[in-house]
Amino acid sequence: MLALFITSLGVFFYMVYVLLKPERF
Repeated sequence: MLALFITSLGVFFYMVYVLLKPERF
């Protein structure tokens, strides 16, 4: 399930990036 873990981590960091840079939405 390593792929699932990496995918979840990627989605998490993507959401954080969007929240920190709303002007780039």
